[in-house]
Amino acid sequence: MKGHQTAILLLCCTLTLSCFAQQPDKATAIIDVPSKFFNRIQHKTASLDAQLTHQTEKYLQKMARREERLRRKLYKVDSNAAKALFAGSAARYAALSQKLAGDTGSSGSLALNGEYQAYTDSLQGMLKFMGDNPKALASLRQLQSLQAKMQDADQIKEYIRERKQQISQYIQQHTNLNNLLGKDYQAMNRDIYYYSQQAREYKEMLNDPDKLTKEALSILNKLPAFQAFMTKNSQLAGLFNLPANYENPATLAGLQTRDQVAALINQQVAAGGAGGQAALQANLQSAQSQMDGYKDKLNKLGAGSGDIDMPDFKPNNQKTKSFWRRLEYGTNFHTTRNSYYFPTVSDFGLSVGYKLTDRSTIGLGASYKLGWGNGIQHIAFSSQGVGLRSFLDIRIKGSFSASAGLELNHTTPFSTYQQLRNWDTWTKSGLVGLTKTVSMKSRVFKKTKVSLLWDYLSYSQRPRTQAVIFRLGYIF
Repeated sequence: MKGHQTAILLLCCTLTLSCFAQQPDKATAIIDVPSKFFNRIQHKTASLDAQLTHQTEKYLQKMARREERLRRKLYKVDSNAAKALFAGSAARYAALSQKLAGDTGSSGSLALNGEYQAYTDSLQGMLKFMGDNPKALASLRQLQSLQAKMQDADQIKEYIRERKQQISQYIQQHTNLNNLLGKDYQAMNRDIYYYSQQAREYKEMLNDPDKLTKEALSILNKLPAFQAFMTKNSQLAGLFNLPANYENPATLAGLQTRDQVAALINQQVAAGGAGGQAALQANLQSAQSQMDGYKDKLNKLGAGSGDIDMPDFKPNNQKTKSFWRRLEYGTNFHTTRNSYYFPTVSDFGLSVGYKLTDRSTIGLGASYKLGWGNGIQHIAFSSQGVGLRSFLDIRIKGSFSASAGLELNHTTPFSTYQQLRNWDTWTKSGLVGLTKTVSMKSRVFKKTKVSLLWDYLSYSQRPRTQAVIFRLGYIF
């Protein structure tokens, strides 16, 4: 039902904007976009605003406590240095927190800051373009509030870096105090890194449009009126400070055209002989490869937002993610061959894992046991029981992980829930083994997991269960 509502909303938005696109001269007309479109924008920006504000206030309080702890320790050995190094820091943290809480972006001073976010700029331009719509105005105010909070967060990070540098310089000048202050300083350094990553993640979430917004922007970008509006009101327009008559061809007099530049390049290449073209292409490819490498490194370090700060510890990238984004859903199955006591049984399981770190995942699951009968000539489907599972995966090298888990299996058919409450009918399994994880290019499954497990409790079961289990699984 939800998918149908989204499709209808997308169709309404598309038809409305398309009708307006047929009348490009009516630049001041009100675009009748469905209210749900603006509600979605407001919900997303309000949610990010609340999360960023909460995390930043929490971070400021933590940093104030850390500085106070450092001040008290230093005061015991050098009171004058403690007063000089930490004078006014508590008041500064309080002022930053107060500014963050009350900043709504109403001042309008939201210049381009740090990494340029194309979608956010286009979204802001779209809402300004439809300014006669009350819903658009409300969405624009909410977006500007979030952008203001992000600018405040950048200022907070810059202040903390200055404080970190000041404290670091003092510790380097007084190496005898390293044991006294070093532990709290390192904790402060970790907090700075994780907060920077968290703030960057919020920016990336804001700059990630959904399907409906992409379609609306795509249609608006075809309007000459919107194109003209963006050339004067976008963040890039403010950055380059384009003149009022820049569209006039007369303003381009004296500038080299693309044809002239191409002709100059061809002339230089021809002077290089038969191998000139090949040499140029090789150099361009080499330069492009190096640029891509530099871009990847800068992105990992937080390029564009002032976050280029190499950590002196091994970071846990999961720490900055919310609880729900650290969950990993999966399914798996394995088949147990038939025996004198049991028919052939396939276990179909569902699981949910929580990523403790980038290398370790802990989780719970459940399974259903489907019986197939005894042999190809005696196929008979039957419900053979259920299972409860726990697991721990720790990546050891590359795509290989060490896996372990405890499971409870009800291996007898049941017809009522009361039968499952008799724990004497459940058997225990203790599993250890290796798991190979392979990434997949699929819209449904992200990864494939192949596990080879040893049930070290199988030998104590009566009747004895299968000791070696081959399990195939998928992660959504």
